[in-house]
Amino acid sequence: MNEFNMRLTHLHHCRGMNWKMIYNILKKDPQLKCMYNHTQSRIIPRIFTSQDSLSVLQDLHSDQIQEQIRQYSQNGIKTITIFDKEYPSLLKETYQPPWIIYAKGDISLLNSGTHLAVVGSRQASEYGEKAIQYMFPKLIEKGVIIVSGLAAGIDAIAHKEAIKNKGRTIGVIAGGLFHIYPQANQKLAYEMMKNQLVISEYPPDTRPSRWQFPMRNRIISGISRGTLIIQAKSKSGSLITANYAVQEGRDVFAVPGNIFSPFSGGTNELIQQGAKLVKSAEEILEEFLY
Repeated sequence: MNEFNMRLTHLHHCRGMNWKMIYNILKKDPQLKCMYNHTQSRIIPRIFTSQDSLSVLQDLHSDQIQEQIRQYSQNGIKTITIFDKEYPSLLKETYQPPWIIYAKGDISLLNSGTHLAVVGSRQASEYGEKAIQYMFPKLIEKGVIIVSGLAAGIDAIAHKEAIKNKGRTIGVIAGGLFHIYPQANQKLAYEMMKNQLVISEYPPDTRPSRWQFPMRNRIISGISRGTLIIQAKSKSGSLITANYAVQEGRDVFAVPGNIFSPFSGGTNELIQQGAKLVKSAEEILEEFLY
């Protein structure tokens, strides 16, 4: 890790830090050359509240945080900043893209092939699973990389079916890489860390919080050419991912469902609002200009 990346990663670990704060610091000190000297002590109070600035200044002088960051490579964790060539090019086009991605696995997946986000209900039914099993072989054959959130239900099925079909898949998690949630998907996550890829915008020792789950959806859609929704209730979190995709001008696909099933309410509403109704892999692939 070069000196600038180390400094940006250290800044990213400071308590109370957020996207806008890092942006303001980089505006005043683009190379972060002043991070560890008295100049930064003057810059920080202008950006933070007094309590936050005290925490940041304490963390900037924490040898423990620096040592923690150095240990990441020994654990197979790569830190990819927005300034690195490995950073997903599509993600740079989104609103407030993460300054840093923490990744474990094959990082070449971030910028190779065509990415399709696949999300849906945590209470997936047999219908949702069969839809994935029907569509995925052709998608995988054409080199599509499946992106999902390693959640229960449709997410987990999507990752497993991609692997089963000898395809590639990326998991985007809430919280850090040391705290996989839900516990039921830990084995799947560890397998993906070896042969696929798992990423997070949070430092590895961050425990998942409720607010992080909708936030990570912007990354799922942000690194993908399109988003496929398979089963979702009317107020499902999957619709947040679809909304992010729409805001970024990406394709949104939806599998139609039984009008009597609550797990089809969200997908059917998306179709009414203009999402492309898809019944086969070919109907997705034709939008990707294969």
